[in-house]
Amino acid sequence: MKLSAVVLCVATLLLGSVRSAAQSPQPDLSRVDAVFSRWTAATPGCSVGASVSGKTVIAKAYGMADLEHDVANTADTIFEAGSVSKQFTAAAVLLLAREGKLSLDDQVRTHIPELPDYGMPLTIRHMLMHMSGLRDWGNIESIAGWPRGTRVYTHAHVLDIVSRQKVLNFTAGSQYSYSNTGYNLAAIIVARVSGMPFAQFSKERLFTPLGMTRTSWRDDYSRIVRNRAIAYAPAGQGFHQNMPFENIHGNGGLLTTVGDLLKWNEHFVTPVVGDAAFVKEQETPGTFNDGKPGAYALGLMIGTFRGQREIGHSGSTAGYRAHLVRYPDKGVSVAVLCNVSSGAATQYAHAVADLLMPGAFGPAPAPAPAAPPRTLLRPTPEQLKALEGTFVSDEAETTLVAAVLDDGVLAIRRRPDTVIRLAPTATADVFQAGSLGIVTFRRDTAGQVIALSVRQDRVWDLLFAKQ
Repeated sequence: MKLSAVVLCVATLLLGSVRSAAQSPQPDLSRVDAVFSRWTAATPGCSVGASVSGKTVIAKAYGMADLEHDVANTADTIFEAGSVSKQFTAAAVLLLAREGKLSLDDQVRTHIPELPDYGMPLTIRHMLMHMSGLRDWGNIESIAGWPRGTRVYTHAHVLDIVSRQKVLNFTAGSQYSYSNTGYNLAAIIVARVSGMPFAQFSKERLFTPLGMTRTSWRDDYSRIVRNRAIAYAPAGQGFHQNMPFENIHGNGGLLTTVGDLLKWNEHFVTPVVGDAAFVKEQETPGTFNDGKPGAYALGLMIGTFRGQREIGHSGSTAGYRAHLVRYPDKGVSVAVLCNVSSGAATQYAHAVADLLMPGAFGPAPAPAPAAPPRTLLRPTPEQLKALEGTFVSDEAETTLVAAVLDDGVLAIRRRPDTVIRLAPTATADVFQAGSLGIVTFRRDTAGQVIALSVRQDRVWDLLFAKQ
């Protein structure tokens, strides 16, 4: 090729790059400020980062990282990302699978023999796509009276809790139920197969290659992390601290910045760890046993938002809130990290994306019509009295005592001093039990109460036998 042709070709490419940059949306930062206007120097707040075609166009922060010491949030402040973390755990497993050190279709008990044998295939893939049926350990502990945040839980606790679960929520692969348990077990598997702590493996194989210099795992909650925002929750007219005092990680626990999250999202466009096939596998949703497609891939939600193809994940741990999202057809990524439980990270991320892609989103769907009110049963005092008793679960390691209170309301007592009032529903023997969930009293063929069952969104049927 002649030199003049080479010069013309290079000039054309440079001109195209300039045009592409010139056409990149330049956000009105005052409108970005408006999205986060409620967060001030008197409140906690959020950090937001956004990129277009790999170029950072927004890096801002609002509110305070530490109210006690008057430290403001910045674009480099470290927050906890909640379940946004799951995609990194899945990527770590996928790296080992690509190296032939494990398979996503391995039986989980191959690597976690502490897991009971449920008499059916239960694979790593099932866990990573929330199709395992494994009960969420945090819900089990909440039912037992020790919700997350009240004890310093470790992965040893997860293994102990899982080892006591006699049944799954459903046949693995048949349904979807979000479960942190699967991702904690996945982190344990990475450590066992790689021969190094999960946090170290992540740093060496994911964070360092991607230049995510401010990212680590909260594997020791007492470790000092410079520039970390304290998490808060509203309390009266102010706020109180709401920190995740636990060493559980893999399901959550990623300490990171919006800038590092944008680097991670760009890796899905220009792979640094793995290759295009690696990225494609992580972004491919699972399939149920009946062949129907799911919407969850390997740590990622795959779907659409008001007409735009969307790949991302939200996060929530203690007082931290997070959302990381990418719109592959537009080349837009948005990361939002908040250190307050009332921080609507998902809503903020969508609002910022709307500013970067004006007119891209279709109209908001009409709200679903309210369900017609149901006629609630009114059990007689005698019917309530017949439900009294002491009920025990080895799986939750706790005892629930059903008794009628002085005001005639049936309640559940749980040690040391919890009393949960039960509200009748439209179905006999079924009660709404506040934070405990749905309580159903079970009877034998003679009509005698022999057990009660507790149901929550991530624990479908936890039985307590009557003593």
